[in-house]
Amino acid sequence: MIHILREDIDKSNRITSAVDLFERIKKIDVDFSRENFIVFYLDTKNSVINSENVFTGAIDACLVDPRVIFRKALLNNATRIIIAHNHPSGDLTPSSEDLEIAHALEELGDKLNLKVLDSIVFSETKFYSLLENSDLTGD
Repeated sequence: MIHILREDIDKSNRITSAVDLFERIKKIDVDFSRENFIVFYLDTKNSVINSENVFTGAIDACLVDPRVIFRKALLNNATRIIIAHNHPSGDLTPSSEDLEIAHALEELGDKLNLKVLDSIVFSETKFYSLLENSDLTGD
């Protein structure tokens, strides 16, 4: 009999880079004509517990309520989250609002001991990682 260890299962579900995350995003049904705000809920080993398109907005904006994000994170027993949203224009440059919400979520997460590891802006074919571009600390 072959026994599959939980560790082996977790490794296949683990996010180790922004590229890993973008590969997961490409599998989600996203309406690219509107902004979509997706949250990935992770455990202590960065394995995805759940992911959800939490907010859908308009062509150039999406209302984000941090209370909803952190409530869902706590209900999922997550210790870390990664946030991602698309820009329907295709321009992946983070707006000042993008940076503000990422930093606010990072600060709130620190108070709850829930780390915001990264914030990704994406299109159908490419992405921008705030962490990889030093716009977010991710620790």
